[in-house]
Amino acid sequence: MAKPNIGNMMKQAQKMQADMARIQEGLKDERVEASVGGGMVKVVMSGEMTVLSVLIDPAAVDPDDVAMLQDMVAAAVNEASRQAQELASSKMAAVTGGMNLPGLM
Repeated sequence: MAKPNIGNMMKQAQKMQADMARIQEGLKDERVEASVGGGMVKVVMSGEMTVLSVLIDPAAVDPDDVAMLQDMVAAAVNEASRQAQELASSKMAAVTGGMNLPGLM
C-alpha cells in the first residue's frame, strides 16, 4: 500500500482553506430575502447573517395588534437567518466535498 503524499495533502488543505476564505468573503455580497404575512413584513439579510433591512407594509401596522406585527418581524428574521445559514452551508459544501468541519459553519 502506497504512503499518502504529505506534500500533496498539505497543498490540498491550503487550497481548501483559501477557497473557504474566498467563500466567506463572498458571503458579504450575497443576499437572502424572507417575507411573511403575505409580504407584509420582509427582511433582507446578508450571507454573513447581518440584517440589512426590515420592510413593513403600512397595512400591517394595526395599533390594536402590535403583538402580531412583532411576531411577523421575528418570523421573517428567523426565516432569513435560516436561508442565510443554508446558503453559507451549501457554498462551503462545494469546497469541502460535504465534509463536516467543526467550527467552520
